Amino acid sequence: MAKNSKLQIAVVGAGIAGLTATIALASHPNIDVQIYERATKLQEIGASIALGPNGMRTLDRLGIHNALDDEIAFRNTKTKFPHIYRHFKTNEIVSADNYQGHVDRRHYTSRYYRAHLQQALLSHVKPSQVHLGKSFHSVTFDSSIRKLVIRFIDGTTAQADILLGSDGIHSAVRRNFVPTSGTKWTGWVTFRSVFPISHVSHIKDLPDEANHYWGHDRSLFLSKLGKDLFTVVGSYQSDPDAPDAPYKDALWDQDGDVNVLKEYYKDWSPLIRAIVDAVPHTRIYPNAAAHGLDTWVLGDGRVTLAGDAAHAHGGAYAAGGSLAIDDAWAFASSIRHVFPEEATAVPSEEDIKRALRIYDYTRRPHTDRVLHNVHLGNKAKVERIGNNESDEELRQRIQKRENPTWIHEHDVVKTFEDAVRKEEGGRIEARL
Repeated sequence: MAKNSKLQIAVVGAGIAGLTATIALASHPNIDVQIYERATKLQEIGASIALGPNGMRTLDRLGIHNALDDEIAFRNTKTKFPHIYRHFKTNEIVSADNYQGHVDRRHYTSRYYRAHLQQALLSHVKPSQVHLGKSFHSVTFDSSIRKLVIRFIDGTTAQADILLGSDGIHSAVRRNFVPTSGTKWTGWVTFRSVFPISHVSHIKDLPDEANHYWGHDRSLFLSKLGKDLFTVVGSYQSDPDAPDAPYKDALWDQDGDVNVLKEYYKDWSPLIRAIVDAVPHTRIYPNAAAHGLDTWVLGDGRVTLAGDAAHAHGGAYAAGGSLAIDDAWAFASSIRHVFPEEATAVPSEEDIKRALRIYDYTRRPHTDRVLHNVHLGNKAKVERIGNNESDEELRQRIQKRENPTWIHEHDVVKTFEDAVRKEEGGRIEARL
């Protein structure tokens, strides 16, 4: 252990992973966490987001109870199904996911307006910890002060003992260490809309739970959200390598055209057409993904990643939010393991490396499996283009889809305990 002082942790990115990691370390008296966010205003982009039981349990474990409140978290409490799959023409339920283990109602899969979730997290973070307008440029280790020196595009710098890159799917921190780790468009485009439910409340038989309607080359997700909001998410698959692929050059969170949305669903059921016709606006989100990294322990053992920066999977399985939250918990728990609150000195350089190895062992095998399945699924979607799938084949595809329980009910606590035993040979009991 080094001499007594505070351990300095720099978090790049004020998204779900960065905020949750900061909250998870907040009670530690000898850890100073500072968040550096490139935006000049904390105004979350994006529309709806889902959290599965794993993410909800972790929020509960961290005491972020306002994020579980019914006011902002919408759950399917009538059927209790986390996900319902319907036919695009008949609206009939073709299949549904179910919980495999015991799941408390408060931990049911929940849908949020993304800004509501971010605001709930921000309420647990001191404003003085968040530094806006700080776009990451590079990081080096200064051997004279034994600190990381983080440089921002505006010319300013910051110092830290550990850097957590949680700066999203196009992470500048990740590319700083692995320049070849960029993302690639998958050909999947989503049209996301969030608006007051009053726009659709007049529609007869409006679904009162979250439902996913599947067609041959596109899908439509509908759900209520908190605070009397409603979301419509249309998705369309094209060949990403086709020179004339729609939205090939689209930007994330770009303005969309509701008339295009209406055209995409003009042959669907009357209910779907009525809902889509009532959508007042939409935004475009081109799906992108990257392959996993060989290790999350970067920068000579002082830098690591979380959330989409670590596993750029493009939103598949609606798992990104929960993965980010579990990343944050595992990162904080790994730091706390080598540096408990009762410690009298900050961790040594080897202790820091050990903490990041534990974190890597906890999360990367799981997210590597997610990424592997995502890439297989993306390949299968492209291969189906132009195959003239029959109605029976569509129904079979819905029924035989992958069971995502292994993602949404993943036990990060047990996996962390196993990682500690792996790193330390079972000689040290994990501190939770």
